Amino acid sequence: MDEHPLEARLVTIEQRNARVEAEKAWEISTFRRMMIAAVTYVIAAAFLVSINSEQSFLSAIIPTIGYVLSTLSLPAIKRWWISQNKT
Repeated sequence: MDEHPLEARLVTIEQRNARVEAEKAWEISTFRRMMIAAVTYVIAAAFLVSINSEQSFLSAIIPTIGYVLSTLSLPAIKRWWISQNKT
């Protein structure tokens, strides 16, 4: 009788682990980064068009490139931070 609660807990933990792994995969996915870059570009372009900026669509690339470059540098920064903050 005691094994049922233990088995139920094990199933719950395994389900949680699967969900956490899926969320982690999403967080580091190239697809997610590209979608955020696309949204960044669209919002920047819309804003620049709304204020009648010259070359709005070309200028909107700047914040998009900034975002992409920041995501490329984050893994290296994360590794450095972890190495400096080991407990």
